[in-house]
Amino acid sequence: MKYGIILGAPSIEGQIATAKRAEAAGFESAWTIEFFNSHGLVRLAAVATATDRIKLGTAIAYAFMRTPMLAASAAMDIDEISGGRMILGLGSGTERMNRDWYSMPFDDPPAPRIKDAIGLVRAAIAAQKGGGLFYEGPYYQVKIPIYSRPGAVRESIPVCMAAVNKGMIRAAAATADGLIGHPVFTRKYMVEKVLPVLDGSACELLPYVITAIAENTEQARNEARGQIAFYYTTRLYHSILEPHGWREAGETIAAAFRQGDYPAMAAAVSEEMIDQIAIAGTPDEVRDQLQQWETLADHVILYSPSIGMKGARVQENLDAIIDTFAA
Repeated sequence: MKYGIILGAPSIEGQIATAKRAEAAGFESAWTIEFFNSHGLVRLAAVATATDRIKLGTAIAYAFMRTPMLAASAAMDIDEISGGRMILGLGSGTERMNRDWYSMPFDDPPAPRIKDAIGLVRAAIAAQKGGGLFYEGPYYQVKIPIYSRPGAVRESIPVCMAAVNKGMIRAAAATADGLIGHPVFTRKYMVEKVLPVLDGSACELLPYVITAIAENTEQARNEARGQIAFYYTTRLYHSILEPHGWREAGETIAAAFRQGDYPAMAAAVSEEMIDQIAIAGTPDEVRDQLQQWETLADHVILYSPSIGMKGARVQENLDAIIDTFAA
């Protein structure tokens, strides 16, 4: 199994240091995330200048808050900076993220639109040698007769996509090199709802795995619990719970969040939910727990929780993840 790590350190300096440590420890990949206060592609460019071997990805960059041409240009820039180590991961974000965080419309179904966005990204990357770029899709149209990309180090760049529900999973299978699994995917959901759709496609599953490591197992499990509760405040993700019959737990979490009852949110996350979604405990315990993902994916992305945790503890956990899974 190949290991990736989400660069969740509180500062850019910390993210660069974490990536360098992960590279030295033999990790396959390092990934930035994107939020309303951080730009995943800019941060990844900084990491590219400080590393030499490790693959670099966005898990994920928002697809609809920027044009596909800007996403493609950024990916090609980072690929050139890094000497061909870039993986572009794109996701739609929720309607609230698009409208409230970025003041962007969200009027069209996301699955066909992101398929078109990825189509344009691939066309832009493929046209690097010259001859112009002409793209005509249902959502995006580009006409640049003088388009070329001097300095390109590769003819193609892997493009991955985040997906949760069936329409987006089908879109990933049709267009992407990888499906970046949501942090609260359960193993059962992956087996029953994700992998059957990807079967026969060129799209591999790249699961996030929430990872909390501490000498005190209860502490680690509670840190994972808090992160799981945070994500299930969003009803869009409650479909993940359906194969287990746990949808009521998601509703309890969402209701507690509306009331500002954070202890009740965490209390609604059962021990079984933690076991299905995360690895949490001592170094030996999490190494054993991760073996349950071996039949699901060849490449997993380890993700430190952060909700309710101080920055120093997040960094401590990131360091523990690298130490625990070092080659």
